[in-house]
Amino acid sequence: MYPVMTSPLRFCVLGDSLAAGVGSSREDDTLGRRLARRLRDAGHPVHLRNFGVPGARSADLERQVGVALGEGVDLALIVIGANDLAGFVAPAVGARQLQDAVTRLVRAGARVIVVPAPDLGIVARVPGPYRQLVSAASGHYAQAQTEAAIRAGGAVATAGPELAARFAADPALFSADRFHPSSAGYAVIADGLAPHVLDAARHLAA
Repeated sequence: MYPVMTSPLRFCVLGDSLAAGVGSSREDDTLGRRLARRLRDAGHPVHLRNFGVPGARSADLERQVGVALGEGVDLALIVIGANDLAGFVAPAVGARQLQDAVTRLVRAGARVIVVPAPDLGIVARVPGPYRQLVSAASGHYAQAQTEAAIRAGGAVATAGPELAARFAADPALFSADRFHPSSAGYAVIADGLAPHVLDAARHLAA
């Protein structure tokens, strides 16, 4: 029997449009809602807050973290990086901004899970000849984020090539804009993140 929280787990989701759930057909299909249900199913009472903003870059985490800390946070999920890549933000710059955000949360006593930048090379709107280049840039950026998050005391939930391959092979995992996940796509992502979130909640309850 795993330990469970006795008081509500203050679970915050921060980041960009993926954190906000753009592309899902229902609010209940967003990452935050899906993961909150997983936590509740495991016996943890949960208070969910979503601070994700479509279009947000790593620079925007400073404000989001400030709001989250003002309301109180035990567990934070940060989904960021796609807009940094699209805006040609240097990996060192975005990684430093992410590290600052994770450091603030960790110092406040929160557990932090970072979901690094996705592989934008699989997105349909990227021309075929450029996909390999975009995938390489995505991987480089995600690696810089991973190292920064770990330095700051956070944990990292990497999507890995298997998830990218699954999205590349199944158009139904994308929404109508062919960029953001559909409700089905968010379900796949949530399945991959759930073990990390549940593990963090068990440590908080122990």
